[in-house]
Amino acid sequence: MLKYICIPCGYVYDPEQGDPDNGIEPGTTFEDLPDDWECPICFVGKEDFEEVEE
Repeated sequence: MLKYICIPCGYVYDPEQGDPDNGIEPGTTFEDLPDDWECPICFVGKEDFEEVEE
């Protein structure tokens, strides 16, 4: 699964871990995150993330 990085703060969303503190189960792809999901560090929206090249 692809990881996504928050451009403003550098937080990396890893689908294998999800975001359990905000109700996002492990295994949730970035595309399947709710439209109103925000970066748990700096609170920007999904539009401020980009795919991480590995």
